[in-house]
Formats: sequence, structure tokens, C-alpha cells
Amino acid sequence: MNNEREIQDEDLMDVAHDPEQAARLRKALKVLESNPNVGGKLQEMAKEVLSGRISMKDAIETRGYMDALGDRIDTIRQAAENQTPEEREEARQKYAAWQREQEAKEEAERAERDAPSRGLVTGSPRRGGPSHRR
Repeated sequence: MNNEREIQDEDLMDVAHDPEQAARLRKALKVLESNPNVGGKLQEMAKEVLSGRISMKDAIETRGYMDALGDRIDTIRQAAENQTPEEREEARQKYAAWQREQEAKEEAERAERDAPSRGLVTGSPRRGGPSHRR
């Protein structure tokens, strides 16, 4: 079992502009950390940041991590350039569907986070005392 602490959204506010951006960044780091196709320096960076061993700001300033990110972006760009028009359209449609799904999830998470607590009982019920009903 892993005893390491995991950072929270607020720990990313040194680079995020608002709490929602921090939440999205933490979510993206978790994807990088857990995706076996990422591997290498990017996965290492995500693990280091999520564990709190390095701040996101320090990770951004670490040349090896940013070089790995640049390499990954180049690979993605080259793959996109080699797609046929049909593959591009299919990818666009898949991305649009994925994006709608992500927006719905984020909206649900935001609603849950911002909703007032319901049925929250903060004290124990009084026993044996006078009733407030008359």
C-alpha cells in the first residue's frame, strides 16, 4: 500500500489561475501518472508532483521534464500531419464526444462541490431533555 500523501487542488495554485484550473491540472497529472502509454519522464514528473516531492512550478522549470513534454507534443503533431482527411474527421468527432463527456463530468463535480450540505447533523440529538415540540 502506498503511504505517500497526494497533493490537493490548492497545492497547484502556484501555477493555476483559479481553483477550477487547479482541479483540471491535478486531473491531467493523474491521467499522466496512471497511463502506461505515457511512461518515461512525463510519468515521472506527474508522480513527483502528485506526491508533493516537487512543486508544479519546479517541474515546469525542470529542463528534462519540459523536453519530454516537447518531444510528446512533436510526436502528436507528426501523427496528426500523417492522418488522412477521413481519419481527421473521425478523430474530430471522437474528440467532440469526449469533450462533451468531460464537460458534463466537470459540471457534475462543480455542482457537487458547490452544493450546500443537506441533512448535515453537527451535534448529537438531545436525549431525556425537554422537547422542543409543544
